[in-house]
Amino acid sequence: MRTEGRPVRSGEAPAVLAPPPAENLPVIAIVGRPNVGKSTLFNRLTRTRRSIVGDEPGITRDRIYGVAEFEGRRVTVVDTGGILPDDPEIIPEAIYRQARVAIEEALAILFVVDGRTPLAAPDLQLAQLLLRSGKPVLLLVNKIETDQQLRDLGPYYELGLQPVFPVSAEHNHGLEEVRDYLRPLLPPEEFAADEQASAAALVSEERPRGSQRSLRRAARAAAATAEAEKGVAPLPEGGSGAAHEATEAGGEERRPSAIVAAGADAICSIAIIGRPNVGKSTLLNQLTGEERSIVSDIAGTTRDAVDALIERSGRRYRLIDTAGIRRKGKTKLMAEKLSVVMARKHLEQADVALIVLDASEGVVALDATIAGYASEGYKSCVLVVNKWDLAQERGLERKEFEQLVRDRFKFLAFAPVVFLSAQRGQGMGRLFTEIDKVARERRRRVSTAELNRFLAVADFDRAPVPISLRLRIYYISQVAVSPPTFVLFVDKARPLHFSYQRYLENQLRRAFGFAGTPILIKTKVSGRK
Repeated sequence: MRTEGRPVRSGEAPAVLAPPPAENLPVIAIVGRPNVGKSTLFNRLTRTRRSIVGDEPGITRDRIYGVAEFEGRRVTVVDTGGILPDDPEIIPEAIYRQARVAIEEALAILFVVDGRTPLAAPDLQLAQLLLRSGKPVLLLVNKIETDQQLRDLGPYYELGLQPVFPVSAEHNHGLEEVRDYLRPLLPPEEFAADEQASAAALVSEERPRGSQRSLRRAARAAAATAEAEKGVAPLPEGGSGAAHEATEAGGEERRPSAIVAAGADAICSIAIIGRPNVGKSTLLNQLTGEERSIVSDIAGTTRDAVDALIERSGRRYRLIDTAGIRRKGKTKLMAEKLSVVMARKHLEQADVALIVLDASEGVVALDATIAGYASEGYKSCVLVVNKWDLAQERGLERKEFEQLVRDRFKFLAFAPVVFLSAQRGQGMGRLFTEIDKVARERRRRVSTAELNRFLAVADFDRAPVPISLRLRIYYISQVAVSPPTFVLFVDKARPLHFSYQRYLENQLRRAFGFAGTPILIKTKVSGRK
């Protein structure tokens, strides 16, 4: 990744919402020098394993957000990288800038020092910096686990910060006192819990009958989805199976192909994945319009997954910048190995995967491996060819490069390809267009009646399948969206031959769309004779 200046926008600039993962919550920032236990404290307060923890100093680099509860009050907690104020190196200086952002947006600051080692110069410099911020600063002396350590707290009072809390984040000692101190600092809640409950009850009573019918239809759809996840489809109760399935779809036979509404509060979760140094963090910064992720020429700069919540054209997106995924033999440090594991975990939780390629280096085998992770997880995909400005300077043609991408990613033939330069902000509008398209197609639902009309004209003889492995397909039904999931009711308990599956998937795309999204096909033995 190249270093970047102020992001250059093209088209409509997205609005960056309140710090993720929650909006309009008080912010508590955790700061300190490297390896004092900030990430352990963050994980303890948020009751997650969001931040990578290890003995290596400097693991955390970007700002990591999470939600904690203090006696029923929710707050946003920010984990920052270890701060070394006077270090001129690129990454420590960028970590310092990220921490300054967290300090500025915080209601209160938890300043963490290591109780096992004497105070160091960075501790003193940070104490002066935090005192000048004018915000409440709690000094947490971490790793205090013996009575002798409690008696040796005198030097920490010399920092001039009050109060001082001896704690052990690893063993959850002393943190209740920290929560008790922070609770009165939080702003008053806008509504009491009982008022919210009364309002919800009133809305429920006044909801029109049409809404109740919508809720019942939604419940039936949810039940069908749950059955699909278990690997089965709703069984016919009467009449022909196809007619029954059409009824189960909630009357969708009147609207053969429709996009299931995502809801007003729905957020499209987008994971930015790729090998190290292809420009993932630069792309995140460009999409958000701010320096959300640290960018440098050093491969593997990002370790924790960095997320940002933005709004554009009335739609909300959660963007997740993941660590560069390396081959197992290339990951030596513990932090790098954990970052790869976390990258794949965050990919599993996403709806859409932006698979970032470096046009200046071409397509390599590792790119296809990473794309395979997204395909295996049934994620909607967009192939993002970054640094296209550099490739053009070398005389590469877009048509030829796109054909190269198609040849290497044949298993993602359904995914759109977007050429852009994250550094210069070129191609961002097209990228958002494709994201919206694949996210919309991911929620497409086709009625059973329309599917069976499609099945009646499908020519399965064109699929090269041995006669002994062929199945008789009675009817087909879509039982879920995100990803689109279909169940074939067949005559034999046998897996669908890959040629049948490939042919059926291609024909479904040709007839109904499903651009950019994988299709899951399952089989179930029908009760017919």
